[in-house]
Amino acid sequence: MTPVVMYEKKGAVGLITLNRPERRNAITQQLLTELFDCVEKGDNDNDVGALVLCGQGTSFCSGIDLDCLATDNLVNPRGDGKDMVDVFQECATPVIGAVSGYAVTGGFELALNCDFLIADDTAYFMDTHAKIGIHPGWGMTQLLQQAVGRRRALQISLTCEKVPAEKAFGWGLVNEVVPREALLTRALELAESIASVNRAMMHTVKTFIEVQSGAHVDEGLAREKSAFKTFASKALKC
Repeated sequence: MTPVVMYEKKGAVGLITLNRPERRNAITQQLLTELFDCVEKGDNDNDVGALVLCGQGTSFCSGIDLDCLATDNLVNPRGDGKDMVDVFQECATPVIGAVSGYAVTGGFELALNCDFLIADDTAYFMDTHAKIGIHPGWGMTQLLQQAVGRRRALQISLTCEKVPAEKAFGWGLVNEVVPREALLTRALELAESIASVNRAMMHTVKTFIEVQSGAHVDEGLAREKSAFKTFASKALKC
């Protein structure tokens, strides 16, 4: 089976690349399995101080591959009980999302699970769960409002409208917008800066920020996960 996620070590930075450009890096069980393995590989490497997640080709991630929805186990892809939120929450190493082109629905959720985002000027974000009738299950209902506030989260998720990079920056969804050709360079530069600091204190600071910001979302994430499991089990039976 050809790998669909690549991991490359660049000094003290781990670069994770989604590699299904012909499908705009759409999510399958295989992609999730390899992605989770790569995140944990980087997190378990004492020489790696930061991770960068990007997509090969013109898109970050276009969401779930609908051709696989009825066959793939997207709730528990590795059979170990861990989903996307679990893997990213357990990762002590900071993850920077480098977003180009599409970050749609499940791909938008993947971006939200990163610690922060850098986007290029071709990027846009879009939540189409309500339009296509797929239940969110990887943090959309909690992480989006954490990033942009309740009212903007409602606007994004209920209208299903595109949020281009500059608006995403203005709303606090992304930290920086750069030209497309500079995206990976800038993401790696930030990752190298993070990797150069005192690791123990960096992890302490990150943990305390996460405890404060996540104080009110755990219950919501648990409800979302439970509802997604029910939805996914019905889809697999179709």
